[in-house]
Amino acid sequence: MLIVRPLNEILGLVPVFIGLLVLGKGETWRIVVSAGVIGAIVLFGLLRWVTTRYRITAEQVEMHTGLFVRKRLAVPRERIRTVDLTAKLGHRLFRLSAIRVGTGQRDQPGEDGLTLDAVSSVEAERLRVLLLTQAVPEGAAESGEAAEERPSEVLSTLDPRWLRYAPLTLSGLVAVGALAGLVANYARELDIEVLDPLTDAAHWVVQQPVLLTVSLFAVAVLLIAGVGSVLVYIVQFWGYRLTREPDDTVRVRRGLLTTRSVSVAEQRLRGVEVEEPLLLRAGRGAHAKSVTTGLGRKGESNLLLPPAPVAEAHRVAAEVLRLDASPTLTPLRRHPIAALRRRMVRAVVPLLVLAGVLAWFAPGWTWQVTLALVPFSALLGWDRYRSLGHALTERYVIARQGSAVRETVALQRTGIIGWRVSRSFFQRRSGLVTISATTAAGDGAYHVVDVAEADGLALADEAVPELLRPFLAR
Repeated sequence: MLIVRPLNEILGLVPVFIGLLVLGKGETWRIVVSAGVIGAIVLFGLLRWVTTRYRITAEQVEMHTGLFVRKRLAVPRERIRTVDLTAKLGHRLFRLSAIRVGTGQRDQPGEDGLTLDAVSSVEAERLRVLLLTQAVPEGAAESGEAAEERPSEVLSTLDPRWLRYAPLTLSGLVAVGALAGLVANYARELDIEVLDPLTDAAHWVVQQPVLLTVSLFAVAVLLIAGVGSVLVYIVQFWGYRLTREPDDTVRVRRGLLTTRSVSVAEQRLRGVEVEEPLLLRAGRGAHAKSVTTGLGRKGESNLLLPPAPVAEAHRVAAEVLRLDASPTLTPLRRHPIAALRRRMVRAVVPLLVLAGVLAWFAPGWTWQVTLALVPFSALLGWDRYRSLGHALTERYVIARQGSAVRETVALQRTGIIGWRVSRSFFQRRSGLVTISATTAAGDGAYHVVDVAEADGLALADEAVPELLRPFLAR
């Protein structure tokens, strides 16, 4: 770790050092600053290694660290929800891994469990099994030994054909935009004159006819977004592999430069969620996430499947839940026409009001452009209504909503710990309610939006008998 931690930090600063030493103007202070930064990073890594100790007992995981500010952190083992193994490039060179023990609970901002950075890859695998395995009675020793002999069951692996879904995520455009902003900022701060050719090209494009300028800009954006998204997809999800381990955990492994392995105990699973962002849905794609007790939407720890065919997302959901067919494929019950009216009003009326204001206070073409957007907004409102739906099966409550990101969640009825019924002023006038199933898993609450009052209350009453019944007037 005396080498690995400084190496990982320095690798992230390589572009800055190149700018300081090579592309800059060669001032001595730049070289001194670079050497000072490297020395500080190495010293910080040394102090971190010297002052860090950890211990795993039958009841908890403890870590002690810090020299000037000492920190003592303990996580009860029964609260462990996930074990995340991450190996950056420096870790992989020395066959090390960082272990992040997730509890799904943040006592302070930025804290969720603890991280052991780092142990050997072999020790990391042993600790993964140890921390996720619950104690078994003595009489179950033979069955436990048999479980250890079971091989891992492969549920899904990366198919290179899934790369066609990468441009539909727009992740490349976001990454390229962030990188361009970072480069431009460093170039300005360090007086690096490498952006002048790009500036001249931009001025030339602006001086061309409007149609040519718009066409060139659109082509450039599409190319950058497509290529960048494919590269981001490869870096994030290369080597993706979803397995069910002999210790009854679901494990996701992925990553090209930085490898990541997330294990979730099956006894913590309370359902699955299939997400279909608008562009990805247009290409018949989706990705799947787990709904896990104590684990909300923190990063990508709940990811089960990267962007892939929607049929694969539903198949993976069924495999994870040990079912023949995914509950997310259950035919859904449509919501009342009043829900459509609410969506159309919210989609169209604001644009009409804005067009009226612009017609009075702004140039004439602005309100015309705003009116031209009304059909697209109405279409979006119609799609939001088409996405609404709910269903109830023997074991699951299924709810779907959203258009820009359509979400279909299947939540175990046994994982529901309460119901919240809410009605706004306009919902009351339309006879609609929003029924929210509260749970200790995932987002904490999953909503059936704008459902008829009688249907929503009947759904809640049937899903968890006796929970809501004392509050119903018949």
